[in-house]
Amino acid sequence: MNILISICARGGSKGIPGKNVKRLNGIPLIGYSIKTGLVIVDKYNADFALSTDSMQIKSVAAQFGLESDYVRPAEMATDKAGKIGAIADIWHYQEKKTGKNYDFIIDMDVTSPLRTPDDIESALEQLKATPDALNIFSVSPASRNPYFNMVEEIESSDFVRVVKAGRKVKSRQEAPAVYDMNASFYIFRRKFFEENHEISTTDRSLAYVVPHMCFDLDEPLDFTIMEIMMREKLLNFEL
Repeated sequence: MNILISICARGGSKGIPGKNVKRLNGIPLIGYSIKTGLVIVDKYNADFALSTDSMQIKSVAAQFGLESDYVRPAEMATDKAGKIGAIADIWHYQEKKTGKNYDFIIDMDVTSPLRTPDDIESALEQLKATPDALNIFSVSPASRNPYFNMVEEIESSDFVRVVKAGRKVKSRQEAPAVYDMNASFYIFRRKFFEENHEISTTDRSLAYVVPHMCFDLDEPLDFTIMEIMMREKLLNFEL
């Protein structure tokens, strides 16, 4: 079984400038993902690749044991560039470089570091156990439910309605379980890329429910909250 682990970290960031190398509880953010990735490398003899357009990110990653000769093309390093395309590009690059055919590609998002090697391994086993599935991604139970307490605007109207208005739900307990994609990691079968999917959600996707706290960093406040939780040991698991 050949596995490629990828970390995609472009240099530009508007929400949190320089977030990929910004220190979180004393460690550059990317360091947390590299630490987890190296455990998977050792266990599965996997290859580890970095996709970035930033020399600064390359330098910091190298300090944590992840060196790369790949440079992400400029057109894949913009605000509007999709991540799937960036993963596919480094997948093609690594297969050409190593001569391997990767059975699985594991991508870890730098901005959602609250994961463990056990999470990755459990999700991989879940994907392997479902041969028809193309991929699996990490999720967390949602705080709001579109069947009960999420509304959307009605087109050409001043009014709103429950998002899933077709199903009458009187209490949250009656609503189907829904999840937030927490962006921590994605695992793809090579067939996902061979079929040229453009987004991570397909009709053959699985979800791995992270059994502990997990959220991504979109705004400066998120960064502050996560740092406080780490510093004060308020996380409900060992990172």
